[in-house]
Amino acid sequence: MEQTETIYDVIVIGAGPGGMTAALYASRSNLKTLLLERGIPGGEMNNTAEVENYPGFNSILGPELAERMYESTMQFGAEHVYGDVKRIVVDGDYRIVEAGKKTYKTRAVIIATGSYHRKLGVPGEAQYNGRGVSYCAVCDGAFFKGKKLAVVGGGDSAVEEGTYLTQFADVNIVHRRDELRAQKVIQDRAFKNEKVSFTWNAIVEEIKGDGQKVTGVVIRNKNTNEITEEAVDGVFIYVGILPQSDAFLDLGITDEEGWIITNEHMETAIPGIFAIGDVRQKLLRQITTAVGDGGEAGNRAFAYIEDLHDRLAAAEAAAETVD
Repeated sequence: MEQTETIYDVIVIGAGPGGMTAALYASRSNLKTLLLERGIPGGEMNNTAEVENYPGFNSILGPELAERMYESTMQFGAEHVYGDVKRIVVDGDYRIVEAGKKTYKTRAVIIATGSYHRKLGVPGEAQYNGRGVSYCAVCDGAFFKGKKLAVVGGGDSAVEEGTYLTQFADVNIVHRRDELRAQKVIQDRAFKNEKVSFTWNAIVEEIKGDGQKVTGVVIRNKNTNEITEEAVDGVFIYVGILPQSDAFLDLGITDEEGWIITNEHMETAIPGIFAIGDVRQKLLRQITTAVGDGGEAGNRAFAYIEDLHDRLAAAEAAAETVD
């Protein structure tokens, strides 16, 4: 494995909105900053057709917002390289980041690898992602005013987000069991909501469309194998969300589900390792919350580096006195 010669102050892993903000804050503070990303900068913003809930823009395409953020991020000298991070090794005051066939040495790391939605894996899901298929009610609900929606799932997220969507549309919750798994208080709200209906013991087999947008879902009854097709304008899928944290599990900074645990300053249990955005154990996962996390982490990383320099200087002074 090739060891790069440069020693960085901060390496940010992940170039979503949180990671880019962290790199912006760190580089603007004159820290030598490296932004590591395995794909196109922007993360999930590149899969978002339109963003209407980011301050400063009434409406902006997700990829365009990603591009603007990236341009802003790079203005203070941050470096950007592509690499798929495999692990982080703690080596005294340094953290060694292994990515692909290279290793990078740094004093601090900000993990911003995000999360991903578990997919149904059915025909039409990928084709109509962003064109009627969504995994975020807060992001996309307002695009379906007066429409009819299918929500797939039966846990807290599915039922809570399904209920949230009723301010815009009629909602049918499609669940593979004959009862919900959500907390009772969340279930009760849904059952009392006249705009929510339920299809039980049902599995979505296909998402239909006209080539441009979603037009319906094909549903199979688990008990009878009866196939029906329901006309809907959108499908919101909530069958699980998972953190992109496999590379960090051996550090002992995650909970049992893999979410990274931090305090309010984005600090993990290991000094010099921070985590932000959707990979962090939190409730709301939005562009705005990721950006807020990134600003905090970039600022705290600067404080950590300053403190580290002070400690090293004090140790050197003490050693000279002894000599």
